[in-house]
Amino acid sequence: METSRLTQERIKKYLAQGKRFDGRDPWEFRNLEIETDISNKAEGSVRVKLGKTEVIAGIKMDVSEPYADSQDEGNLMVTAELLPLSSPRFESGPPKFPAIELGRLVDRVVRESKLINTSKLCIKEGEKVWTVFIDIYSINDDGNLLDAAAIAAVVALKNAKIPKYNEDTGKTVYGELTKESIPLAKHIPLSITIHKVGDNFIVDPTREEEDASEMKVSIGRSEEGIHSMQKGEAKSIKTEDFEKCLEMSEKVYKDIFKKLDKFLK
Repeated sequence: METSRLTQERIKKYLAQGKRFDGRDPWEFRNLEIETDISNKAEGSVRVKLGKTEVIAGIKMDVSEPYADSQDEGNLMVTAELLPLSSPRFESGPPKFPAIELGRLVDRVVRESKLINTSKLCIKEGEKVWTVFIDIYSINDDGNLLDAAAIAAVVALKNAKIPKYNEDTGKTVYGELTKESIPLAKHIPLSITIHKVGDNFIVDPTREEEDASEMKVSIGRSEEGIHSMQKGEAKSIKTEDFEKCLEMSEKVYKDIFKKLDKFLK
């Protein structure tokens, strides 16, 4: 159900006093839980719980032709499915804008950061390369699906193994994995989405806080800096507010990275 206007006003009032309903600081993420290898059908799989928000990401790889403009590089495809079981706001059927946007933003976080060394995924230039598929599924939507999905995608990539390839048939041997990992960069990109609610900025909003948001900025960044960015919602953003978002994203990134470190080795 939609968050009532009364609840949204209470959220703004509390934030003006430096408070959130769950007692967190404005820059603080909810409790983060990660479970790896949850599927025996995927090359890599992860379940991420961010408070009550829960997503699953799976990695599949297959051999295909390269794109016309990158004949010696592997391919990347990211899709997201917002399951009706995760929220009454989602419906079954063809993907609608929220699902398409989620997939594209996670794709941008991974692609623009150059996390995957696509040149090392080339089998035969102009003919055969590895394609990496990242599939994301929402299990429960209690706000901030994007940042949870980006975490899931990155951890799944770090834990995935390349399947065996039969050179004689030119096909993947499904069900058999090598010990070789996907070639990844050392830096770890994450999505940090900052919302403006009233005159205050917060990260990792709950579903109610997200409904009260008037403007948001999703920043894809790593320890090397900012790689991608997208503004959402109708309200414009001032220069000074944008600078606050950048500063907050750097602080939040460092905090989340500490929690992720053991899952990325």
